[in-house]
Amino acid sequence: MAHYDAIFKNGTIVNQDGIHPGDIGLRAGRIAALGALGADSADTVTDCTGLHILPGVIDTQVHFREPGLDHKEDLATGSLSAVMGGVTGVFEMPNTNPLTITRETFEDKIARATGRMHCNFAFFIGGTHENVADLPELERLPGCAGVKVFMGSSTGSLLVADDAGVGAILKVISRRAAFHSEDEFRLEERKPLRISGDPRSHPVWRDPEAALRSTKRLVGLARQYGKRIHVLHISTAEEMLFLADHKDVATVEVTPHHLTLDETAYERLGTLAQMNPPVRDRAHRAGIWAGVDNGVVDVLGSDHAPHTLEEKQKPYPASPSGMTGVQTLVPLMLDHVNAGKLSLERFVDLSSHGPSRIYNIARKGRIAVGYDADLTIVDLKRRETITNAKVASKAGWTPYDGLTVTGWPVGTVVNGATVMWQGELVTPAAGRAIEFLETLQPR
Repeated sequence: MAHYDAIFKNGTIVNQDGIHPGDIGLRAGRIAALGALGADSADTVTDCTGLHILPGVIDTQVHFREPGLDHKEDLATGSLSAVMGGVTGVFEMPNTNPLTITRETFEDKIARATGRMHCNFAFFIGGTHENVADLPELERLPGCAGVKVFMGSSTGSLLVADDAGVGAILKVISRRAAFHSEDEFRLEERKPLRISGDPRSHPVWRDPEAALRSTKRLVGLARQYGKRIHVLHISTAEEMLFLADHKDVATVEVTPHHLTLDETAYERLGTLAQMNPPVRDRAHRAGIWAGVDNGVVDVLGSDHAPHTLEEKQKPYPASPSGMTGVQTLVPLMLDHVNAGKLSLERFVDLSSHGPSRIYNIARKGRIAVGYDADLTIVDLKRRETITNAKVASKAGWTPYDGLTVTGWPVGTVVNGATVMWQGELVTPAAGRAIEFLETLQPR
């Protein structure tokens, strides 16, 4: 008879080998046993009858705003929102103040996160014209998710709009780099198409051609330099068709808001629906779902990008782009599972296996002996209404306020510790820096 730190018993495990009943034994923050563990003992035993146990959900695109913009969000509140939504790990973006583009600013983020973040964490290093020579070293820092490049929709050093600049970055790096792919030159040309006070003009300004043109340029550069790219938040049907022919170099992310919202969101939500790239019409949403169905899409990312309600309620186009999303990723997608839009196994592939595969994450993305004990425990039958009051983000709002969904996260286990259970935070911040196979350090 074996003894474990914790046993989760009588659950339905969803994993690479299908969906089946079983128990999970945890020891020293890792998964130590799978199967029928009824004869074994543990310091804590959690009955998961009627619940599904998934590998911990990893949200590979969040903006937690710290340092410099922490009136909107910070690493503590953003990660609290994550674990309340069943997310066990996040990759955070470099557009903070100061920008995350040097060793000093990167290591400052790691220091800020340690002991304060409720979920596991990694940070992107921003690729710029100025720091190209340093990127081979920076991308290998412990806790670094890789290089993030803004080809459009950014300002200052983070904007790398030209092919020469993007090519210089691709030439020197060795890991997969993530890209915001919108053509800045076309966006500048089309700015006069913005209509003051009318957010419906947002997807007219940032049209599908701006996205497709940039993504074609990016794939061409990836081929030229023989490098791996990850194209973030695909918003057009045309990009999905194009990227299907380039899966040797390109991996693909989609977001819950591009899968859930359509052009009617601007009527209902106004500037609260404003994102970059934009929420588009139903035809583009159908094209994105087709990419989920046929396997072109590799991962889900929330693109959690909070602003205060006061900021969002400025008249368009003075209103900033971005919305909360890390806490609603799991319930929204479980609702889509229940509606028959995708299988539960495909959701796990997009939110756990996929991130681990394309970013080479060490010991995460599967429920397997020797892997980190990160688990997302869900009740597929539970109906809940998403409300602003439930949002743990400092921003305090969600575009899905009032939406009733079927499927709800009830437990978040991070490094073997149950952090959230039935909507309550039950363990202090226990997040750690995520390890990557391409950044392993000597020990």
